[in-house]
Amino acid sequence: MLTVLLNPASASANNPDLKPRIIELFRASGVDVRLVVLPRDAVDATIAEALRAKPHTVAAAGGDGTVSSVAAAVAGSATPFGILPLGTLNHFAKDLHIPLDLAQAVHTIASRHIVVVDAAQVNGRVFVNNSSIGLYPSVVERREALRKQGHRKWPAFAMAATQVLSRSEDVSVRLNVDGRQIVTRTPFVFVGNNEYHVSGIHVGARARLDSGRLFACLAPRVKTRELPKLVMRALAGRISRGDGFATFAAAEIWIESLENRQISVSTDGEVKLMATPLHYQALARALNVFAPAPG
Repeated sequence: MLTVLLNPASASANNPDLKPRIIELFRASGVDVRLVVLPRDAVDATIAEALRAKPHTVAAAGGDGTVSSVAAAVAGSATPFGILPLGTLNHFAKDLHIPLDLAQAVHTIASRHIVVVDAAQVNGRVFVNNSSIGLYPSVVERREALRKQGHRKWPAFAMAATQVLSRSEDVSVRLNVDGRQIVTRTPFVFVGNNEYHVSGIHVGARARLDSGRLFACLAPRVKTRELPKLVMRALAGRISRGDGFATFAAAEIWIESLENRQISVSTDGEVKLMATPLHYQALARALNVFAPAPG
């Protein structure tokens, strides 16, 4: 029995025929399926309840946030984990070469080829893509406030980014990476689950997800008027030591805020207030994920 955990708020899930379509595709592939809809205000609780039934296999149907939540619940276990990418960006699925087409994604799960990959965590919060402090959590918090006022997700994001970038959002931090201490003020610190490409045509993607290492990027401090340009360069992957960026790879990273006991932290697009120091750890080989076989 396969338990599919569906987030109906995902970008591609606003289709009344989606639920019966998912069930139909799996049954046509010889897979018996139970579909559980995740309510917006109780995602983690619903996932935990579904997993208490000890399903043999689970699948996340949604975007990166949904995938991350389900991955957090199965990380470190032997439970095979499938992905039906229904979000806008689908970073984790793309890096695993999982098809974005629903029928092909179902076929990938039904084929039962498993790859063992890493996850990561910060203060016990598991993520599969990346985490950050500084600018991005501020943008997400402002975006959510605008969405509560009735704005749609992407226009709200654009307005939030404009508002946050118009003022200085530096954070004062002390990093400990493999025994090396760095004290600085920075617009943002980015920590990825495995190394991200920062240049070339594959910018923003990862070549592998099984190195057992975190990838950290520390942005240089700049004047407020230069902040939009810096962020655009980072988003475009055009960063280098010559621009003042510093990058590190490590299995464990500590980040201490020198100003606040608690700090806003994003993990795969979700923002939570966490106590510092932040303890980042790579979770090597924590996930058994259905993915296409090589070739």
